Amino acid sequence: MNTVKFVTLLLAGGCVFFSCKQDRKPSSPIVIAPAAIPNQINEPANQYAEVDKSPVDISYYPVNYPKQLMEGNDSATLTARVIYSRPHKANRKIFSADGPPKSILQYGDYWRLGANEATEIEFFKPVSVNGQKILKGRYVIYCIPYADKWVIVLNSNLFSFGLHQDEAKDVIKMEIPVQQTENDIEYFTMVFQKSAAGANLIMAWGNLKASLPFSF
Repeated sequence: MNTVKFVTLLLAGGCVFFSCKQDRKPSSPIVIAPAAIPNQINEPANQYAEVDKSPVDISYYPVNYPKQLMEGNDSATLTARVIYSRPHKANRKIFSADGPPKSILQYGDYWRLGANEATEIEFFKPVSVNGQKILKGRYVIYCIPYADKWVIVLNSNLFSFGLHQDEAKDVIKMEIPVQQTENDIEYFTMVFQKSAAGANLIMAWGNLKASLPFSF
């Protein structure tokens, strides 16, 4: 047997032996310990602005309108948008007949449907809200809550911090039912949901939910 054949057979035998040995006794997996995650972030105080406890949020209809635009879908048509600040429950009772300090809000009192600046809703085409026709445009939307219903008002008094309701500028006023749910939502939430006739503006907080229907 020449030298080349001998070396070839030797290498082949070694590979077979190594392979069989590996089949009989698989090696233990390599365990990589996860990186330590700090319990808290030691961030210095923001010298420009504090983080608001009631963050501003925007809801759109169609709900995925921003994503459609980012994907270059020019056929996306914006119908409605609501801009509001989101107060949180923080183990407090939301409504009562007495109001603060027993609860955050009082039945029969004006509520801006959020916190901080007045909540604004904008329609980008004429719509019917709860059966009442509304022109294209931007409005303040606020609420007078009761145990069994919410009175929803659209008002033209824009750019007002907080809620400075001027009833002379009310555009429409309507009643919608409020219902209890099994949820317990910490942050007040406003979101549009598609319906057979158009969409509903869902308003939910704690275990309460109200729905404002509109069609177009």
